[in-house]
Amino acid sequence: DAGNLVIAPWFDLIRVNLLENWWNDIDEMKDHIDGKIHRFMEERPDRAGLSIMHKHRVAAEKCIARAIEKSTEPRLGGAMMHLIEGGGKRLRAVLPSLVGEAVGTHHKGHHDLGAAIEIIHNFTLVHDDIMDNDPIRRGRSAVHIAYDMPTAINAGDAMLALAFEMIAESEDIKDEVMRDLVRVIGRMVRKVSEGQQMDMDFENRSDGVSEAEYITMISGKTAAMFETCAQTGAMLAGASEEIQETCRLWGLETGLCFQLMDDLIDITGDTETLGKPAGSDVLEGKRTLMAIHALNQDPSNLPTFHSIFGNGESGSTDLPQAIAEMKAVGSLEYGRKRAMEHHAEAHRHLSKLEDSSAKTVLQGLTDWQLERMS
Repeated sequence: DAGNLVIAPWFDLIRVNLLENWWNDIDEMKDHIDGKIHRFMEERPDRAGLSIMHKHRVAAEKCIARAIEKSTEPRLGGAMMHLIEGGGKRLRAVLPSLVGEAVGTHHKGHHDLGAAIEIIHNFTLVHDDIMDNDPIRRGRSAVHIAYDMPTAINAGDAMLALAFEMIAESEDIKDEVMRDLVRVIGRMVRKVSEGQQMDMDFENRSDGVSEAEYITMISGKTAAMFETCAQTGAMLAGASEEIQETCRLWGLETGLCFQLMDDLIDITGDTETLGKPAGSDVLEGKRTLMAIHALNQDPSNLPTFHSIFGNGESGSTDLPQAIAEMKAVGSLEYGRKRAMEHHAEAHRHLSKLEDSSAKTVLQGLTDWQLERMS
């Protein structure tokens, strides 16, 4: 009797939020899986594109390691490398190189630039984990847990300084672009900080947070880095101001799509895959787009969601029910729909660039934002 089956909580979470109607019909399941196999064969990753990304990733990671090895304090150096050694997608490390190849002349300065922005990204994660009191990042202890709070704060500060030191010392970044480069990256750091402050302030506000405010927040906290990677990658490649602006807008839209999908994955994913507690955004009361949508619905349709939203109780057994309620009122689908809108805008900007193997890789990365949930 299917009604008496005992389903593991983690699998039930997947069933409720991700599995479609075919799950309940064996014949439909066969057709669905067969279609998935053919789709994968038709859309398998381009090996040349993966090779290009791997090449740039390895080069940028070598730049990162050389830079951090400059530290004369072993404990500080270890704290700076802690999250970097834990993995990560390294998107910010390779994007300047990919954009540079797509619009102009790529050179070693792009690797220095990508490494510097990747270090800044990891600096923000170190401090973000402290501010959010998150104990896990990338499947390992956060820096303030693995070391201690003062060391984590100091390591983050050192990483920010190191990034600008790397850029200034690069022999492959021309002096004539250095001022604009530092200005754009400095603005990026400021926008990330402003976005982080908005995110923290949202949690303490008694009034509601609007969708427009949320988009402004993630435009700074997340999208600013994608925007800057694309703009500065084009800048170093000698692209025109018009092309730089096109790349900047592509980065902005891609970053917005990325954050919306990240928020959605936080709700529907699992701790092992995420490398951090699943559903932490709901329990911490984060004003994500899905949460804002849910908070604007009839509360009687989301009793469990309202009872646990922001209560901070990790491992709550009510979380699957709360997420099911969010799905029922359309909050999860709304978040995905908005992500798809930014995805389409990103492709519109990218279409203005001339065709190349690097552009093909950028198109694949743009699509990957949505495929993470397909």
